[in-house]
Amino acid sequence: MSAEAQIPKLAVLIDSDNVSHSYVKPMLEEIARYGTPTIKRIYGDWTQPESAGWKNVLLENAITPIQQYRYTSGKNCTDSTLIIDAMDILYTERVSGFCIVSSDSDFTRLATRLREAGMLVIGIGEEKTPAPFIAACDRFVFLEIIAPKSEPEEEKKKPEPEPQRRGKVPKEIRKLVRNSVNDVADEDGWAFLGDVGNMILRKNPAFDSRNYGYSKLTNFIKSLGMFEIDKRDTSNRGIKHIYIRDVNFVQTDK
Repeated sequence: MSAEAQIPKLAVLIDSDNVSHSYVKPMLEEIARYGTPTIKRIYGDWTQPESAGWKNVLLENAITPIQQYRYTSGKNCTDSTLIIDAMDILYTERVSGFCIVSSDSDFTRLATRLREAGMLVIGIGEEKTPAPFIAACDRFVFLEIIAPKSEPEEEKKKPEPEPQRRGKVPKEIRKLVRNSVNDVADEDGWAFLGDVGNMILRKNPAFDSRNYGYSKLTNFIKSLGMFEIDKRDTSNRGIKHIYIRDVNFVQTDK
């Protein structure tokens, strides 16, 4: 099987009522990290004046707009249309995952159902997204992280080092990381960082080192000061595997 065939094919379904068109470009770049968006659809009532800003964005990014009229005031028909399309795609299209872009908890059951069918489910929404929807996804990414507010032009010109933490990492996150390391560690306490990252995401789909100001998980782990780090050579001279171990690990006699 070719490397290209192994890349997940994703259906990207966007709730226009819950996302600004200014997020689209960085959002699609983020999605490309997880697979190829073979289906890109956005749902909304395009007859409304507030939808005018979407026109160029949709054309530039080859996103198909799906019209949904607001039949009743106060009712969100967009959600129902997106859900119906998702189920149609599940049974008729050859995709291996879905990306649901919304901050609406109404999609919680949809995400759960897609995962039950063996689909990869990635959620993207604002930090206000309710916890049940986040937990129903394999991974959840906050829009504020992938598309932060623009900075003044003079500040953009300054080269910046690895960003610092926004603040102290919460105790529950430190505990999550430590427990995840212990879950996948070998008898000597060493855990492959890639396995640790996967375990963390299975426990907390919203975890992202960028939430704490670090673009890479490795730098986030270093900042905690809780682990030994061992970079090991591989058969590829340009690649090293990173293993970590709890600094409090005690070797027991067999």
